[in-house]
This record gives sequence, C-alpha cells and structure tokens, in this order.
Amino acid sequence: MKAAVYTKYGSPGVLQLKDVEKPIPKNNEILVRVKATAVNSGDVRLRKADPFAVRFIFGLIKPKINILGTVFSGEVESAGKDVTLFKVGDQVFGHTDLKFGAYAEYKCVPEDGSLAIKPANISHEEAAVIPFGGVTALHFIKKAMIKPGQKVLVVGASGAVGSAAVQLAKSFGADVTGVCSTANIALVKSIGADKVIDYTKDDFTRNGEIYDIIFDTVKTISVSRSLKSLNKNGIMILSAAGMTELLQGFWISKTSSKKVMTGVISHNAADIIFLKGLIEADKLKPVIDRIYSLEQIAEAHAYAEKGHKKGNIIIKI
Repeated sequence: MKAAVYTKYGSPGVLQLKDVEKPIPKNNEILVRVKATAVNSGDVRLRKADPFAVRFIFGLIKPKINILGTVFSGEVESAGKDVTLFKVGDQVFGHTDLKFGAYAEYKCVPEDGSLAIKPANISHEEAAVIPFGGVTALHFIKKAMIKPGQKVLVVGASGAVGSAAVQLAKSFGADVTGVCSTANIALVKSIGADKVIDYTKDDFTRNGEIYDIIFDTVKTISVSRSLKSLNKNGIMILSAAGMTELLQGFWISKTSSKKVMTGVISHNAADIIFLKGLIEADKLKPVIDRIYSLEQIAEAHAYAEKGHKKGNIIIKI
C-alpha cells in the first residue's frame, strides 16, 4: 500500500510517499480502507519534533512512528475473528490517538477504539476532519461543564479546534463570542457565534466584557492579562498550552478562585458517537479549508505550518 512516510524530523519535505506493507488486523481489530484523513497541529508538531520534549516519547534521534495522521474516515475491508461491533463494508470514522498511522491507504484500528459508523449525511472527506477538533473541544467543554446561558469566548474560532468549540459550546446552550481575523468573521458567524471579535482591530482584554469561560485554542493570548476578562469563578481553557502556560495555569488554579485547564486530552468511542449525533442533528458542521491528495502531503503540511488555515486541511486518499 502507499503511505506518507518520514524517517527523520524536519521540514515538510521529510514526508515521502512510499510503498509499505499492508497491515493485517489482529483478532480485535478492523482493517480500514482509508478514504480521507487530515493534517492537524499534532501531526505538524511531531514531524518537526517541536517542542523538543516530544523526542523523549516518540524517538530521541529519529521518529519511532513513521506514518503520521490521527484521524480517518473509510470503509471496513476486513475484521479480526473476535470483532463484533463492525462488519466488512461498514463506513467508519474516528481517531487513532497517539498511534497515528492514518496517512496511508489502510489502517488497522481496535474495534473498541475511538471510532463509530460514519454519519450518512456527510462525505468521507467531511467526516475525517471531525474527530481532531471535535474530540479536543469536547474534552475541555465537558470538563468545564458548560451550562446554558454562560458566556464563552473562543480564541482561534476559525481553526480546527476553535470551529468545533464554537459549535459545541452553542449546542450546550452557551452565549458564544469568537475571536478571529477580519477574513474569517463571516465563517465564524456562519457556524453559530453570537458575537465575533476581530483581533486585528479589537483586544478582548480591553473591552470590559467578562466571560465565564475563555477557551484559547491556538496559544495566542496573554494568560495573566486575560484573567481580568474572566469572572471570579471562571475557567480558562488552554488546549494548546506550552510549558510556560502549564506552570502559569497550575499557579492560578492553586492561588485563586479562577481555574485553568490544560493537559492531554482523552477520548473514546462514546465521544465519537456523541459528535456523530450532533452532525446528524445539524448542530456540528465540518469546516474545510483545502483538500490535497496523499501525493501532496508535503505541500499540505507546508500550508498548515503557516498557521492561517480556516478549519481543516483534508488529505483525500
């Protein structure tokens, strides 16, 4: 089978299309013929080994995992003898977590992993982009226990995680304000934001508005300056936090009534099924910027690395 392989950390050019051995499912696994995947921030960071600390997990000198890609949508081609939840021909979508491997024509996944039957009302390309931003946003929104009527600010509202966060917060009944650039105002309004702040013209920390939850999806805010825009029992979510933000968040949570949420997300099949339900109810829509072929994987990564994508970048296989 064909796959986008990388054997060293570096620029997008380290990704090379190669023929590799087709995987064989274990007894509890299904073999998915991947129809679409996506380029996400996690893929980019691991390809670059940025931050350096990822090397301590994924390989100090060179990557232990040679095929990136955490999300997929496709068709079950075969199944292990113990599989009962899925059958050959099922259309499925999901998240591989830290096992990666979706930048390929085939991927084996455990039947009890983070996957579900694909919603019939969207394409494989659309389905593939849902799990990354969707499960990230859902993890923190559930943890923050967003309630109807709460004021939620989403920073980076036009990105993969941000566009999902806006829609999920709305589905939980929140009053949502999105922060984005001028070019993305119409997009953020179209996915349900009640208000939109153009960060090129306005600074939300200076407008006097107080929010119950501030969700920074892109690591662009000043944590200390943003605290004054959070109510006294408010929650700040930093889904893209670095070490500095982690330490700041820990200190704030320990020394004040305000809480900062960071850390590694967790997800399971129930989360994918929940997102599926929102898609079928027309409460969650995929936001797509560009579509590339697997042969164009390096080009797709180069575009993602610019940091200006609207929603998601699809890889059609």
